[in-house]
Amino acid sequence: MVKLVSKSPVDGIVPLEINGLSLTEIVPEQVTSVAPYAGQESAASEALTALIGAGMPAPNRSTGREGARVVWTGAGQAMVIGPVVDPSLAQHAALTDQSDAWVTFKLQGQGVEDVLARLTPLDLNPGVFKKGHAARSQLGHMNAVFLKVAADAFEIMIFRSMARTAVHEVEIAMKAVAARAALA
Repeated sequence: MVKLVSKSPVDGIVPLEINGLSLTEIVPEQVTSVAPYAGQESAASEALTALIGAGMPAPNRSTGREGARVVWTGAGQAMVIGPVVDPSLAQHAALTDQSDAWVTFKLQGQGVEDVLARLTPLDLNPGVFKKGHAARSQLGHMNAVFLKVAADAFEIMIFRSMARTAVHEVEIAMKAVAARAALA
């Protein structure tokens, strides 16, 4: 009998290290979409805070910390990344398990903004896009969620079906930034 083994869609191609920059996969316990019902935004945020210690974020922001984050992903919705969300929150918001739909990467190192500038139209300048900022945009031709987690690090969420393509695109950009640095 064949024994099936669960694997990451980027198994064997990450981690990547190029010229001091690293691309690694982050595998949270769960990713849950939270969309508060009309008029339930405050109640959902309070309940979420009581459950995981982080409430609903303002647009283009995140709350919480590594291991228990709530990331804005669009008008009236956020993703809880890390802990399993207690079903009691469903009285205030629609909950959808998104764990198998997304892959999360961490891109870190000096020059991380230079790498991402080749792939997204977002202004990721440290004076504009600060720690805790979040945005939904494009990574190349793929939909992505960007989260600044440190002065030199971003977490990037990509649809699982595009994960290998995302790694390829980021690797090319990392190599291009490294080549440019070698010429300086």
